[in-house]
Amino acid sequence: MKKVSAYQDTAVTTQSKGRLIVLLYDGAIKFMKLAIRELEAGNYGEKGKYIARAKDIINELNMVLDTETGGEIAANLRKLYLFMNRRLTEANTKKDPQGIREVIKLMEELNKSWKAITG
Repeated sequence: MKKVSAYQDTAVTTQSKGRLIVLLYDGAIKFMKLAIRELEAGNYGEKGKYIARAKDIINELNMVLDTETGGEIAANLRKLYLFMNRRLTEANTKKDPQGIREVIKLMEELNKSWKAITG
């Protein structure tokens, strides 16, 4: 098991920044889909855990934005990440799967762009 963990650590640390962003988006999308599944099953505690994990990823994406280099694009991404976090908080408290789906759709669109950029 230690060899698998070491391989995974190496795989992540050797990825390009763009590829890491794609992996983060993939993870957030996965957690939001799991949150919807748990919400629809009535497992509200698990739903909250998955939303929290997705929000943690979005917060990390926001924190690493380089607004000096990225200019207007980075500023717009920051606004979008803040919106996503607010929307997920609202969806969590209101038990609203549609709110989670809205954020998934946004993240999937951004992820397509990052995948195109990173090849």
